[in-house]
Amino acid sequence: MKMEEVLEQKSKAGIAELVRELLTILGEDPDREGLAKTPERVERSLRFLTQGYQENPEALFRNARFVSERYDEMVLVKDIDYFSNCEHHLIPFFGKCHVAYIPDGKIVGLSKIPRLVEIFSRRLQVQERLTCQIAETLQEYLKPKGVAVVMEAQHLCTMMRGVQKQNTKMVTSSMLGTFRSDPKTRMEFLSLIREGGSR
Repeated sequence: MKMEEVLEQKSKAGIAELVRELLTILGEDPDREGLAKTPERVERSLRFLTQGYQENPEALFRNARFVSERYDEMVLVKDIDYFSNCEHHLIPFFGKCHVAYIPDGKIVGLSKIPRLVEIFSRRLQVQERLTCQIAETLQEYLKPKGVAVVMEAQHLCTMMRGVQKQNTKMVTSSMLGTFRSDPKTRMEFLSLIREGGSR
């Protein structure tokens, strides 16, 4: 057995054992029928929900097909569903992400943008950092004239606990290049993401 496989097995066993201990501390019996397989389920769930740590944005764009194109108007992908976990409470937040860029001689397949959102959202996050990571990565690898990202989210940590306000929505933005320097371009972007009633 390879060393990597051994370490991975130990890591998985550690997570399951920690969950068993946590259930006990909470006053539960981890051996009762309904919870007997919960530690392993939680381990698999956490692996899936944090798989962004195993994925590299550089690889995403290294394998991307960039196309030389004279198109120099805004490219917008809006209403990208995403799910993430708040690093403060390990409780989900989720919502819509809107991403735009203005090409500077090359464009990229649109599927790469939702994929980039997923890579960063499948990590323990705060919404502010998540928004900037998406914008800065797209700016770095595509080198467009500008990038804009707006993220809307509902945070279960404010809905289920704390202030317990069920209808609150957090909105964050990152504007780079033309979107930061040109108010008309920024307003066009904001107007477009409002069209059609983003949920």
